[in-house]
Amino acid sequence: MIPVLGDGEVLHGAGPGGVAAASLPDAAALSAYVESLRHGLILVGQDGRVALCSREAHRLLGIAVGIRVVGRPVLRLLGPPAGGRDDRRRLAAHLRHALRGREPVSFDAALGPMPVSLDLSPLPDGGWSVAIEEAASRAAARRAAAGGSEDTLTGLANRAAFGRRLEEAHAGLSRTGTPFAVLAIDLDRFKHVNDTLGHELGDAVLRVVAQRLRAVVRDGDCAARLGGDEFAVLQVGVADAGEAEVLARRIVDLLGRAYVVQGHLVAIGASVGISLAGPDAVPPEHLLRHADLALYRAKADGRDTFRFFEPVMDERLRARRELELDLRKALALRQFELHFQPQMNLSTDRLVGCEALIRWRHPTRGMVSPAEFIPLAEETGLIVPIGEWVVRTACREAVLWPESLSVAVNLSPAQFKSRKLVEVVASALSSSGLAPRRLELEITEGVLLQENEANLATLHALRDLGLRISMDDFGTGYSSLNYLRSFPFDKIKIDRSFVADISTKPDCVAIIRAIASLGLSFGMTTVAEGVETADQMRRIRDEGCTDVQGYLISRPVPAPDILRLLDRQGAAAHVLQPASEALR
Repeated sequence: MIPVLGDGEVLHGAGPGGVAAASLPDAAALSAYVESLRHGLILVGQDGRVALCSREAHRLLGIAVGIRVVGRPVLRLLGPPAGGRDDRRRLAAHLRHALRGREPVSFDAALGPMPVSLDLSPLPDGGWSVAIEEAASRAAARRAAAGGSEDTLTGLANRAAFGRRLEEAHAGLSRTGTPFAVLAIDLDRFKHVNDTLGHELGDAVLRVVAQRLRAVVRDGDCAARLGGDEFAVLQVGVADAGEAEVLARRIVDLLGRAYVVQGHLVAIGASVGISLAGPDAVPPEHLLRHADLALYRAKADGRDTFRFFEPVMDERLRARRELELDLRKALALRQFELHFQPQMNLSTDRLVGCEALIRWRHPTRGMVSPAEFIPLAEETGLIVPIGEWVVRTACREAVLWPESLSVAVNLSPAQFKSRKLVEVVASALSSSGLAPRRLELEITEGVLLQENEANLATLHALRDLGLRISMDDFGTGYSSLNYLRSFPFDKIKIDRSFVADISTKPDCVAIIRAIASLGLSFGMTTVAEGVETADQMRRIRDEGCTDVQGYLISRPVPAPDILRLLDRQGAAAHVLQPASEALR
């Protein structure tokens, strides 16, 4: 919008780079204001003659400042255009339109040493004004404005623009009661596209996703890319949850259809979380967070679906945050403790070792299940310092046991990838005085799926310390045989899911028999986990496993109970009875 002169005293509005002015009582003040503008300004009277021309207008039009232009016809001032007769006619047409139509007109022209952009606006007294800028500056301003509101990859609104639209919709809700919905969208399996086909193709897929989103939203709605593969839609004028559900279903369906991009067939999906803004609307930023919480629920429920926000989701988030804070304090406050579950050799019926299992005894929560806090520790990275504490504590406890007993410690994926792992284990052995051969580290197959060379290097570095390494949950991963061939594990632990069904499912018997045979061929110990019944024990013996672990032998018990268990059975033989009898 450009400055508009009323009676020579008041300017209404502001031009590009200018500000709205209050009453200007004299010509000196008016002149000072005009010369302060960053753009050129020409004021024209009813007779079509120049009434005022700023220094910046002189510069942009290539007119020396000393040349008097006030009183000259504006057409002579603005011409002859550098572009020739056609440009002169076009300019004259624009000027006539401004005068007759009394409507603002904007256009670009070559009038002087550089192309310029002109904004023509009629004045209340019958005259008009011309604001002049370099065309390059105007184009740069347009690009900057677009860059401030559009995602550069997809052309959708960006996060900042979406936030502004969300605030506007919230303000509209307060004024008129017009409800709206916020839909948070996350692509499913998109990371696999980037990892396997490259980011360039991934970007091409994101552009197609944006096209599909544009196709499903209505005029007035706002579709945005918030970053990465995260998108959002602001759906305005939503009468009820049913309308938001219809849009969510369309998004899940359309984004889940196959993509053919650069000759590749790509299959991804989308999960959607919905937050509804009604009469009791929470602040705008909370609405987006609520949609995100619903999105997480959709992903947890299997992906390729949608979920509405429910207050219980917010409660769960607060509970999770409180649990995380408590977990961060637990190590410093020494709330963790280790329990140990014995393992028995089937040929001698003697205790040969124990697996260390962490427990969290919270002062108000009581005993917190590992199933509740271990995933949180892995997600937050706390599993690394917690895991180090487990290794050190297990070594200190095991050094008090008879030398024939070993202690097994599970390593999380984050621990295994830690550069300090070998150093930590070596330090734990040295400070405790435990013989390396009595420490066993258990690694799941999932830890070993990526970075094959780096994994093998870590395994060999640990083996060089003199300890033993076992593969835990064998048969549930993808690379078992390959790793058994590449690295000489000391022990294979058969997952409890196979043992649980050994009495009823012949395929589980066949799997256990095959694993036991495989272990025998490689010279590895095979441990069946989760043995709870006498029938399971008998079948495990028949299939050739060497060791067992489970409730039939003993539940996990605190360290002092391990020593009492040995004492009651005779320290020399270490012959085990079921824990219910030994600890009775």
